[in-house]
Amino acid sequence: MTDDRDRWNEKYSSDEEFELPEEPIPELEAYVDHCPDGRALDVATGTGRNALFLAERGYDVDAVDVSDRALEIARSRADERDLGGAVEWVRADLAEADLEAEAYDVITVSFFAALEVLPDLKEALAPGGVLVYEHHLRADGGVEIGPSSDRYRYRSNDLLRACLDLTVLHYEEKVRTVNDGTAAVATLVARNSSGGAQSYPRLSDDR
Repeated sequence: MTDDRDRWNEKYSSDEEFELPEEPIPELEAYVDHCPDGRALDVATGTGRNALFLAERGYDVDAVDVSDRALEIARSRADERDLGGAVEWVRADLAEADLEAEAYDVITVSFFAALEVLPDLKEALAPGGVLVYEHHLRADGGVEIGPSSDRYRYRSNDLLRACLDLTVLHYEEKVRTVNDGTAAVATLVARNSSGGAQSYPRLSDDR
């Protein structure tokens, strides 16, 4: 854990340019009105883009990251938006965190390779709760953004296969722009329900 903490603190404190997107996961914006209200967990929150978006929409948010420096930036952004009391900023390694079962109505994960802890995240989803997860994919050329090593990228359908015990509302693999660069990204939206007849939200025609 210490190595990860030091590495990410250095990234967030470095004079070299290291930027995370300012806006939340696009599919979180698209589906948020169809998610249950209540508590939210933002995993690997970074500078807080998903956590702040959810807090602005009335969620009580726990935002977890291993980097002290990232959380300092996130707290500052929350204060600028008068959201300091809506988010609990937690410095922790997710692999060592003790998540409460069925506690969260929404869980977001953005650009964090966490398949090994997905069982814990799914257990932390309340019945009917929604998981929104995006991560970088292995791609054959033409990608500018993301980890330099395929070790930290998912293969095609890795994320989908890991969530087939949920009701998958949306899954997509595509190349899109992230911070003015090209990234290959898998995005999943899934609800903690399974079997029988399911409801599926109808989004606007431009989605």
